Amino acid sequence: MSLNIFWFLPTHGDGKYLGTAEGARAVDHGYLAQIAQAADRLGYGGVLIPTGRSCEDSWLVAASLIPVTQNLKFLVALRPGIISPTVAARQAATLDRLSNGRALFNLVTGGDPDELAGDGLHLSHAERYEASVEFTRIWRRVLEGETVDYDGKHIQVKGAKLLYPPIQQPRPPLYFGGSSDAAQDLAAEQVELYLTWGEPPAAVAEKIAQVREKAAKQGREVRFGIRLHVIVRETNEEAWAAADRLISHLDQDTIDRAQASLARFDSVGQQRMAALHGGKKDNLEVSPNLWAGVGLVRGGAGTALVGDGPTVAARVKEYADLGIDTFIFSGYPHLEESYRVAELLFPHLDVAQPQRPESRGYVSPFGEMISSDILPKAAAAS
Repeated sequence: MSLNIFWFLPTHGDGKYLGTAEGARAVDHGYLAQIAQAADRLGYGGVLIPTGRSCEDSWLVAASLIPVTQNLKFLVALRPGIISPTVAARQAATLDRLSNGRALFNLVTGGDPDELAGDGLHLSHAERYEASVEFTRIWRRVLEGETVDYDGKHIQVKGAKLLYPPIQQPRPPLYFGGSSDAAQDLAAEQVELYLTWGEPPAAVAEKIAQVREKAAKQGREVRFGIRLHVIVRETNEEAWAAADRLISHLDQDTIDRAQASLARFDSVGQQRMAALHGGKKDNLEVSPNLWAGVGLVRGGAGTALVGDGPTVAARVKEYADLGIDTFIFSGYPHLEESYRVAELLFPHLDVAQPQRPESRGYVSPFGEMISSDILPKAAAAS
């Protein structure tokens, strides 16, 4: 099975060390373009663009990088409760058309109550997933060309529709990650690819089995992906030394403050990440070559595969054997590490080569749109 390998755009910051300003880099459009172009030329299938108040806006970043890349796909965030599903569908179709079919979407329910409140979202964890289900049902149907009436608990729309369809049919794929029961239920019903953070293989296998079973009950199949950092070097010794250097500026006080901040999250996935390292710098190898040092101060994905190319490839294949076909990697700093991963790891894997759909524009039979009601009727009659 060929593997889809994605890279990461560090729109929240980048550098050589975690938890310190020493060696940190200014993240501007030029630097993000460097990383995106490197990923494009090296054969990565796409880039994940993170979301949150500490990040540049993922949609604007993706749009700005379309003209400087050729094959790279952009995995951008959908935020239920923050935006109308109909508006989000129009934005998604536009991004897909302007990028010539290079748009992918990542449903993010959010896990930081303070940030969500700042964005005007005051729902509980359970209510957010209820709203996310409603959002996604509408978003999918609108993008697939339906005119949608929906009267939900959290969202109501009447006559929601899309006049200009996306290039990817029936619509661009939807990705999603979440570890709670509610998240798995949503994935089973709604998404094409379920993402997990890098837990030990046995824990990942359990989650995959749970989602597969729930999807099968709905007559669906779901693909699987995993989000991991990678520290790969020519030898295992060099790789572990690089891991140690990455956290060499962290003291216990910095770790404690970071963990206290992350503890307010109501994300089950974040809680599982924190449990791997326990807030301490010792015993960070939580599974062979799976290192939890990143999660000491970073929220979200907190584990890295560490080793030489053949060793890391063997661990990747263990996850692939569980049914994972998509790997979203990153490393610090992201520009240099994109090259290291491509040069030292790719030769030991069957990496899928990215392809773009054929260009397909959409032309109104009336030229300029004259009415939001005329085009669908005329198109249907033609």
